[in-house]
Amino acid sequence: MTMTAERVSVPLNGAGTPTGPEGGLLPSPPKARRRWGLFAAMAALVCLGALGNVWLHQATTNAKQVVAARTMIERGSIITRDQLVTVQVGSDPALRSVPASALADLVGKRAAVDVAAGSLLTTDSTTDKQIPGSGHSLVGVGVMPAMMPGTKLMAGDRVRIVATPGQAGVPAATPGAPTSVAAVVVSTFTGPDTTGQGAQTIITVDVPSGDAAELAAMAASGKVAVVLDSRDR
Repeated sequence: MTMTAERVSVPLNGAGTPTGPEGGLLPSPPKARRRWGLFAAMAALVCLGALGNVWLHQATTNAKQVVAARTMIERGSIITRDQLVTVQVGSDPALRSVPASALADLVGKRAAVDVAAGSLLTTDSTTDKQIPGSGHSLVGVGVMPAMMPGTKLMAGDRVRIVATPGQAGVPAATPGAPTSVAAVVVSTFTGPDTTGQGAQTIITVDVPSGDAAELAAMAASGKVAVVLDSRDR
């Protein structure tokens, strides 16, 4: 069986343009408009995504784990493990930070400077210098709150331990002048208040060995005051 397709002829006018049944011109099919602005926006979005991935990759690659201070670390104090924490920061060749792998090496060392909580530790933050040094001694002095400066003493402060009037057996350097010994604060400790008169603060100070015996005798009397002379840290 043979099928024959019928071809529909469209009438044309004299100019060769298709015409309708009434002889009018047939409308041309609508042309698709190209939205160049949309294409540009899509291309820009793709580029931004690619750049973001590159930046994220570089930031992740350059980041490293370093040591920071969890709490305030005072100059001259012995660093403990609970004072340290590891954080992730971007790599900067100018920053001599301590890698997280060396955290254990910092424990037990002495702080060379004050390190604020949240600050990164550097290779200059600690020291191996022994305290007391040659020719110096450490002396502990108990002081009542009324005999302390109004500000908290910190390691490295330069102070004078002054014998208060009324002591027996403590000679004065000159008539009428109280005896005093210059010292450098190493650490302070405030114990519990068991007398109802305020907690006593134990100050450990570094003094020349020649002044250690005199200062120990003054401290034993319990009648001393502390004068803060310098905070040149």
